[in-house]
Amino acid sequence: HNPTSLANHKKPPLPPPMSSGIGDVSKMNFEPGSWQEAIYDVYVGACVGANHSVYHAKKYFWQYFLRPLMKGLGMRIREPSRQELKESGELKVIGVGYGRTGTYSLALALEALGFPTLHTQHLYENDEIFEMWTNEIFLPSIEGKKAELGYPDLDLVAAHGFQATTDLPMAFYFDQIRERFPNCKFILTTRENSEVWFRSWDVLTKSITQPARYASGVVTNVQKISFYLRWLFALINKDNEYLTTPFPLPDQDKQKAIASYEDHNRRVRETIPKDLLLEYNVKQGWEPLCNFLEIKRCPTIPFPKSNSARSVQVQSIFAVVFPLMVILFITFYLFVVVFQRVTGLTVLQWLNCKVNEFGVPSSPCKQRKKA
Repeated sequence: HNPTSLANHKKPPLPPPMSSGIGDVSKMNFEPGSWQEAIYDVYVGACVGANHSVYHAKKYFWQYFLRPLMKGLGMRIREPSRQELKESGELKVIGVGYGRTGTYSLALALEALGFPTLHTQHLYENDEIFEMWTNEIFLPSIEGKKAELGYPDLDLVAAHGFQATTDLPMAFYFDQIRERFPNCKFILTTRENSEVWFRSWDVLTKSITQPARYASGVVTNVQKISFYLRWLFALINKDNEYLTTPFPLPDQDKQKAIASYEDHNRRVRETIPKDLLLEYNVKQGWEPLCNFLEIKRCPTIPFPKSNSARSVQVQSIFAVVFPLMVILFITFYLFVVVFQRVTGLTVLQWLNCKVNEFGVPSSPCKQRKKA
């Protein structure tokens, strides 16, 4: 079997959204453990968390307000049909490592190398693909109270212009992907050891369940994320109780999660031919990746670094706090406007009047009394 070269691949005409809005920042690298790295992680986490909230707010506004209004006014809303998508799309590179093995950094690197890449962190931005996963994989498992892998529509992912994917759930389906796309190459991202992986995985799972818990009843895509988390945790922990237990979901079972991680990596090594598989740690940088993908001109910029454990924690906090801050700001602004119209005074002027109530009234107070 001689895989076709990936060096001269052409980018599809429908480049999908991938950027989290911090693409340039993700190229910055600092000394591990330094205060610069800590500030960087907080900044990136805040940007990504706020970006997710803004996206969901815009999506909610479009789905429940603007779109119904446009339909009510008889305006035509054009949405691309499946026939308009790239029917001859092909998946060329699949990251088959578990989450928290550098999958997002790998996604950014693949993008930089010219492969439009779908990472699970941006799955919610692709409605038709997310709908497919929900209706064909997640919900049947939840309704049947048994986590099953099933058979996702891999062609749909390729039809949307993606040439690569990283992270779960796609990483589970390496055997199906290899059968459907025989020329596809696979990258198994790993950590230093299983203990290091689980510590990072445990932080992630505890962080992302909170936004899903509080927003799933309001935002449709967040509800889909909660379905995904139930299904994912049930598979990795080999415990179907995750499918139906109320939020907050139980903590990860360390022994079962590590066994799942190690068994997955072992099956990947045994199943994928060596010439189609790269076992990779993102700390190795560009060279092994470029050699494997037959990229002649390897980038000279720093290798992307993103989604540290600290950054993920900040993301989850800002995903909840940012919309609350916006709501509080709007509420306070409206209160100030109404207050001034009713009293004829600003809030500060009114407070000043109260402070001087037993003394000489200030000018605004006198004017208000005369009025």
